[in-house]
Amino acid sequence: MEPVLIQDNEYNREDFRAQPLKKGEYEDCIFTGCDLSGTDLSMIKFVGCTFKDCNLSLAKLVQTSFRDVCFTGCKMMGLHFDACYEFGLDFLLDNCILDHSSFYKTNLKKMVIKNCHMHEVDFAECDLGQAVLDNCDLQGATFDNTNLEKANLKTAYDYSIDPDKNKIKKAKFSVQGIAGLLDKYDIDISM
Repeated sequence: MEPVLIQDNEYNREDFRAQPLKKGEYEDCIFTGCDLSGTDLSMIKFVGCTFKDCNLSLAKLVQTSFRDVCFTGCKMMGLHFDACYEFGLDFLLDNCILDHSSFYKTNLKKMVIKNCHMHEVDFAECDLGQAVLDNCDLQGATFDNTNLEKANLKTAYDYSIDPDKNKIKKAKFSVQGIAGLLDKYDIDISM
């Protein structure tokens, strides 16, 4: 089957579990309220697309391309972004639920992630240099050999980051977030 090129389409409340997306490239398409949970998005390219209030939980992302893509209000639990096609990986996450997702060894340099629920997310060996994690709940997130240099986590919360196991030079943290940098010492910090 030949890959398709689909441009400027709008999809509203489509259930792609019943009728999967065709393999190919989607440019400047808008997906609103669509259910893509558990679907196979492998080898599909999304360029300049917007996903609003969609469910992508447990979708397969093997060699999936996301270039200049915006996810707003989406449920994206259990996704393996580490399986995506890495070249040109660029997306914005706003007000999304990404619990149990993996960014292992993924390049998220300068990425903007806002207002996201990210419990138990794997950022091990990820490059978050100069990234912005604005008002993100990072409870139980894994940071191991992660590059956080010049990253902005001033409004992020519930994280535990070991400065000895991660690169944090010139990263920005709030006074309230300092406790998350000292967890390994099991000390009581009062403010």
